[in-house]
Amino acid sequence: MRTGFQPSRTLLAACAAPAAAFFAAFWLLPVAKLLALPAKDGWATYFVVLTNGRYLQSLLQTLALSLGVTLATLVIGALVGITLARQRFRGRQLLLSLLTLPLSFPGVIIGFFMILLGGRQGVLADLTHSLGWGRITFAYGLLGLFLAYLYFSLPRAIATYTAAAAAMDAHLEEAARSMGASRWQVARDVWIPELAATTLACGAIVFATAMGAFGTAFTLSAKYEVLPITIYNEFTNYANFALAASLSIALGVITWAVLWLSRRISGSSAL
Repeated sequence: MRTGFQPSRTLLAACAAPAAAFFAAFWLLPVAKLLALPAKDGWATYFVVLTNGRYLQSLLQTLALSLGVTLATLVIGALVGITLARQRFRGRQLLLSLLTLPLSFPGVIIGFFMILLGGRQGVLADLTHSLGWGRITFAYGLLGLFLAYLYFSLPRAIATYTAAAAAMDAHLEEAARSMGASRWQVARDVWIPELAATTLACGAIVFATAMGAFGTAFTLSAKYEVLPITIYNEFTNYANFALAASLSIALGVITWAVLWLSRRISGSSAL
């Protein structure tokens, strides 16, 4: 027997109306407009990222950078996170706080940090100039972007792996060691399987973040153009909204596919 207050359909509809209106105004309508824009210049506009050499190069550069950053982030983040989860030492919490501090920094600030380190007026340029080697820089190319993206992504990976490793059953590792397993065997048979779901989820998020990162790229991508900057140039400098929409769709589809695939694999492995 049902008891308590039972809201009517009218009341439920009235409560849902503001959320539905917000969803339609700020997500559904903009996305519909975005999907329709390239059709104004012909259906071939939807595939311009694959048919135009410049846009294809920008896409491939973005993919290569994002994959490299994701792999480096996962390896370093796992090593640091597992160490912090298993080791107890004085200053551990302070170190963890310092390592995750960049979570509060926007991408533009991280790009500015990289310029201060490897830009034309940075520490490295001043040092090499004083040694008579000229002003050596790395901030404005692939290396600068890679290091800045890595700096931006590592805190998330470290925090995620630290929490996941701390929640693991320590008896599994102890049992493996008692059976004579080496460190590599423990990592292969215990750590990697136990942290597989964490690695997959963290990797998907890092990859998606790197694919769509704009603030850091806007600050540093003078010699290495990535797709978000290409999109920005198209609709800001050239007012080519149809082309910008097409490139945005391509970027969104790739990112969504990676996130969907990671959820699908995670769901299958959980069965």
